[in-house]
Amino acid sequence: MDLSSLFSLMNKVALITGASKGIGYSIAEIFAAAGAKVVISSRKQEALDEMAGKLRQRGYDVTGIACNVGNMNELDDLVKKTVELYGQIDVLVNNAATNPVFGPVHETSIEAYDKIMDVNVKAPFHLMKLCFPYLRASSNASVINISSIGGISPEQGLGIYSVSKAALISMTKVFAKEWGDHKIRVNAICPGLIKTKFSEALWSNDKIMNHLMKNLPIKRVGTSEEIGAAALFLASTASSYTTGEVLKADGGFTI
Repeated sequence: MDLSSLFSLMNKVALITGASKGIGYSIAEIFAAAGAKVVISSRKQEALDEMAGKLRQRGYDVTGIACNVGNMNELDDLVKKTVELYGQIDVLVNNAATNPVFGPVHETSIEAYDKIMDVNVKAPFHLMKLCFPYLRASSNASVINISSIGGISPEQGLGIYSVSKAALISMTKVFAKEWGDHKIRVNAICPGLIKTKFSEALWSNDKIMNHLMKNLPIKRVGTSEEIGAAALFLASTASSYTTGEVLKADGGFTI
């Protein structure tokens, strides 16, 4: 058996949101190393150009296209520009997320609620619909939604963020059921505590870390590369019989 072809993304085009750093960038790097042509997206073109340039220096085919996923019109442009550039979309990774608040849920403003739901739920929903015609034409279409263990069990101080990630898990299963006939697989990854800028409020808090380590079978913070490796499995033919799955990568925290 040729395992290299099993995990190959050669001749595939992947679109990844929230990909100028952290988990999104690691997914892009691993996908590119597996042979994919990759579009990375985030809000700032300058940051995207820098990160895409680093990957191109290694011989990878990577392009940055700026997009604020909270703006539905910009999502339209993101898909159009991707197709104009590469002619297809085979893999979509909804990684972009926001959480502007940390604290009691009853102190969350309606403005913060709307922003969290727009970016974490509405944007993936709309982007999946926009990509549907191109995913349907692919020989191995895969959508990967980056949720969170907070979507399985609410995390303290992250109330509405947890609600949004639970909604994303449910939406993943809905799309997986409906898109099976179109040969499009839809799965979710639920990272635990990963050392990124996004989660710094957690891993930089000694009280939270001490509590976490008491309950973690694998007693360390995870890396973005470990989430990237899980995403490669779900993007490749190695997972060709997997859809509607919620893959936890949390060091055993939710056991």
